[in-house]
Amino acid sequence: MKNRQNGFTLVELLVVIAIIGILVALLLPAIQAAREAARRTQCSQNLSQLIIAVHNYEMAWSVYPPGTIEKKGPIQNHAHGYHHNWLIQLLPYMEQKNAYQHIDRTVGVYHKNNVPVRQLTIDNLLCPSQPATPQGYSSYAGCHHDLEAPIDVNNNGVFFLNSRITYDDITDGSAYTLFVGEKLIEQGDLGWMSGTSATLRNTGVPPNASVAGGGKPNWARGPAGEQELWDGSDGMYGAEYGESGEMGGAEADAEVVVEEREEVEPTGPPPKGPVLPVGGFGSVHPGGCQFAFGDGRVSYLSESMSLQVYQQLGHRADGKLLDSF
Repeated sequence: MKNRQNGFTLVELLVVIAIIGILVALLLPAIQAAREAARRTQCSQNLSQLIIAVHNYEMAWSVYPPGTIEKKGPIQNHAHGYHHNWLIQLLPYMEQKNAYQHIDRTVGVYHKNNVPVRQLTIDNLLCPSQPATPQGYSSYAGCHHDLEAPIDVNNNGVFFLNSRITYDDITDGSAYTLFVGEKLIEQGDLGWMSGTSATLRNTGVPPNASVAGGGKPNWARGPAGEQELWDGSDGMYGAEYGESGEMGGAEADAEVVVEEREEVEPTGPPPKGPVLPVGGFGSVHPGGCQFAFGDGRVSYLSESMSLQVYQQLGHRADGKLLDSF
């Protein structure tokens, strides 16, 4: 009798391959979920660092940093203006003092003098789940208003045009007021230094419900870093915008914007297209996005939460009773 050789038949080999494929298919979602959980935890840590920096700034200067600084509003989402924002003021409190000292505060953020800093990638400002982006962007924005409205001096959030909000101004309680949340980096984003919709958003729509400007790319800078920037060379704003470069000058800046800059009229190409829509918060995390509240905690808010409650969280002093969220 002939000896039978040991080994797998073709059918047995195919069965083994099929079983392995099924096991891999079952494990992949769990692996992806674990990775997303890790990225979300890192994103939460980024927000924690930001809100700590906000409170350190407030303890040093008794006010929260201005959302954006400009002569008058409403703020237009164009690379045209001064537009130094709240993130710039926080740099010394985020271990970024060197970057802060390289900023030329006598000119707008789009000026050629500020290009090296504006193109910096600051890891703490990027959500790990955010797809790869060019240099110089932020995944986080301050809350300027409770409704969809242009960024102006009469907004109801904490960070807005020339704002000087103190802790006592947040009469609804800091634990019930949104300070900072996630945002998607979209077509036309003007970067982390720009006090426009690039770093300010509102609670006018639920999380993940819309993008800035209605989802239409209507600004001057695209995702590939293409720029059509007015450098502000005719608008050298001078000492009233902190020419000395001392930290904490933002409060004086905000006062000067209103009181002393009336004679300064920037020149340059006029903005084109719709530029006032700001847009809401959003993230690539499934089901909602994360926010830092005024009491320092970071919470994940569902995109299906009550819009009324969400808008109350975006208002610092509406005086209304707040349902659980």
